[in-house]
Amino acid sequence: MLILTRRVGETIVIGDDVKITVLGVKGNQVRIGVNAPKSVSVHREEIFNRIQQENNVGQPKTADEDTFGNR
Repeated sequence: MLILTRRVGETIVIGDDVKITVLGVKGNQVRIGVNAPKSVSVHREEIFNRIQQENNVGQPKTADEDTFGNR
């Protein structure tokens, strides 16, 4: 994991077209802005995990999952 330190108003650039800017800090919360093309999905981790779970519901298990469980 790359760890960076930024101040309010400073930006991190990922690839050619994704920018993450620190908008504010209040207590233990950091407000960030993400500027990315519409083709790039951006979610909070808990929302991403929920989407993944919903996408996996109803999908048939593979032979390995039936035999060994979902690891």
